Amino acid sequence: MTRLEHVNVTVADPDATAKLLCDLFGWHVRWSGEAMQNGRTVHVGSDDSYVALFSHGDDQAGPIDSYRTRAGLNHIAVVVDDLAATEARVVRAGYVPGKHADYEPGHRFYFTEENGVEIEVVNYD
Repeated sequence: MTRLEHVNVTVADPDATAKLLCDLFGWHVRWSGEAMQNGRTVHVGSDDSYVALFSHGDDQAGPIDSYRTRAGLNHIAVVVDDLAATEARVVRAGYVPGKHADYEPGHRFYFTEENGVEIEVVNYD
């Protein structure tokens, strides 16, 4: 069986984004340290998969319209046990959940964090 191990996303501050993802989703930092091109990377997630958060540490280009850019990252989706509790944490963290939808076989909402990364939060009943 094949499974996704990680995705790698460029952010302004890997440590701050890692803290946010840990607070919202109960994840932990798996590794952090120096990265290519004098950058820094933090791996945050579960024991089975993670998001690699990378930064050059200097000026970076702003967000792009990912849905119109080939190879753009459109969103990261996470599955949670309790959608309402997770949404409450998202709101307490200062984000505005939107695009709520019920669909077969679950329920979801989205929010965009400060790097411009859209995150889909889904629950399968």
